[in-house]
Amino acid sequence: MSDTVKPASEKQLLGHPQGLFYLFFAELWERFSFYGMRALLTLYMVNVIFEALATRDYAAAAVYASYGSLVYASTVIGGRISDSILGMRSSIFLGGILMALGHFVLAIENNMAFFLALALIIVGNGFFKPNISTFVGTLYKDGDPRKDSGFTIFYMGINIGGFVSPLLCGWLGETYGWHYGFGLAGIGMLAGLLFFWSGIKKNVFGEGGKPPSVEVYEKKVMGIAQKHLIPILAFLSAPLIAFLLYYYKPLGAEGTLFGDSNIVNLLFYLIGISVLAYMAYIMFKSTLDERKKLFMAVLITFFMTIFWGFHELHGSVITLFAARNVDLSLINASQTNALNSMFIVILSIPISIMWTWLSKKKLNPRTPYKFGMGLVFAGLAFYVVSISGASADENGMVPFSYLLMLYFLISVGELFMSPVGLSKMTDLSPKRIVAFMMGVWFLASAFAFQIVGFISKQLAIESTDSNVGGFETLHVYLDGFRLIAIYALVAGVVVLIFGPLMKRLLGNVH
Repeated sequence: MSDTVKPASEKQLLGHPQGLFYLFFAELWERFSFYGMRALLTLYMVNVIFEALATRDYAAAAVYASYGSLVYASTVIGGRISDSILGMRSSIFLGGILMALGHFVLAIENNMAFFLALALIIVGNGFFKPNISTFVGTLYKDGDPRKDSGFTIFYMGINIGGFVSPLLCGWLGETYGWHYGFGLAGIGMLAGLLFFWSGIKKNVFGEGGKPPSVEVYEKKVMGIAQKHLIPILAFLSAPLIAFLLYYYKPLGAEGTLFGDSNIVNLLFYLIGISVLAYMAYIMFKSTLDERKKLFMAVLITFFMTIFWGFHELHGSVITLFAARNVDLSLINASQTNALNSMFIVILSIPISIMWTWLSKKKLNPRTPYKFGMGLVFAGLAFYVVSISGASADENGMVPFSYLLMLYFLISVGELFMSPVGLSKMTDLSPKRIVAFMMGVWFLASAFAFQIVGFISKQLAIESTDSNVGGFETLHVYLDGFRLIAIYALVAGVVVLIFGPLMKRLLGNVH
């Protein structure tokens, strides 16, 4: 991909490039659609799609994990196609259209349409997500001290959408019907595309985001220009992905070669090996300085995988815990998905200001220490909720304050890690592969969902009772949360201990 391109207008808004705020609102609405749908997804599967199964928790966990893994793994492919053929603008439009279509198909009351809709969202996210994040990085020159702050502002936009959408989609879904909630998510995606299109029309991005080579963009393959062939192949891939989601059951019995693995699990073993092999090839072709930075990029991606593996439980196990064992008032279980984003919105600016102030004092911790502290906060979050059983009432319901504390602590940990890591990926990656490396960064979330699936299956409740809950489920969840707390705290301490070694790999990147 071409080097950093500054917007032609050079206009600033609140000390940042004007284009940042168009991308801010485009991503806000895209995340509105994504998180609004996700807030309903597990509850919809448990109560509708797999309602008749005693193993409905297990089935929902398997599909949710496969969906989450594929939705983020697709960013690696989408990022690579953007780097080499489409460019960021075309990729964002293609992804947005596919995702909007997927949300609207979810509004169709049909089980097969359900799997096809998830597949369309998976493919669309692959083109949209890595490219809009990469676009933010192109607005700043290398070494620009505003970059971390800019990514934190962008991250706040993600979470404004993530806060509002579960409240609205969750309310619509549980009050008027699930499909109304899904339909509203689709409207949000269209709004995101309109904001992005508006920024292009006003030329706030200058020449940024166009295809890297017009010749390659227009090149014909099988008689069809690549700019048309890629969208065609993207649409045709959706039924195949729907098939993978539909066959969520294990391929073999416990103790056999495949054990509890399904088709998607095996696919991810192959993806992991392939990405590591390709990364080794890239590093072999790189300079020594690039090699060190790429190795560090892989390390922070690994740490992020651990964090997301625990964090992303809020769309599955934690939502079911909220529905079955938390004494909720004012909001329902699907709407509790807004709590993480609410705290991110509240804390984003103060933490962004804190990093800027610490930088001026030359006290800003380097990336490894921020990551270590982020994992420690995640451990504390699950520890707090694991001791909530002592406050349970006679019905096995724990106070809402414990869930609030979990979301507060894990949100602090997220802000220590995710926006900082997102910014560092653009700093550590050679310009020629920056979108691909952003895809690798999102691959952390893909493999995290494999962790989510494993944990969710272990904590699955077997019951045909739609109102299962109370003490029947409470101790299953709390024991699981206690183990997660231990693993997260140990991981955080390990990262802090090896922080000095990792600082050397960062080189001149803070």
